[in-house]
Amino acid sequence: MTERVLIVATSGVKPEQVAPAIGDRIAEDAVVRVVGTASGLSRLDWLTNTEDDARAKAAERAERLAAAIPQAEVESEPGDTDPLQAIEDEIRLFDPSRVVVVTRRDDDATWLESGVGESAKSLFDVPVTHVVVA
Repeated sequence: MTERVLIVATSGVKPEQVAPAIGDRIAEDAVVRVVGTASGLSRLDWLTNTEDDARAKAAERAERLAAAIPQAEVESEPGDTDPLQAIEDEIRLFDPSRVVVVTRRDDDATWLESGVGESAKSLFDVPVTHVVVA
């Protein structure tokens, strides 16, 4: 059975950081979906639903992240502003065999990103790997 890997990258993660960070963690024949979350929002933007720019940036980042992944079958999607909601959505839609969450250190993370790796491990029944990039 082909492995299905969901990679969720929060707003501060640069595409060139992803491939080295995940390295050999994903089989060559895996089906991969990369989701860029629009988690770089301020609380005011989130409260007032002014998310269009953040969502556009998330879609662009997801495409660039997908291009940095060496597997042959990689697709990209923008995700919810809340990374945990984005993971939940993709578990229903993509049915991954595992999830890789790529974030910055909590010191550099936004309010929506902070603690997402550990929270994902405890919330979902799918195995979750949390990778932190500088």
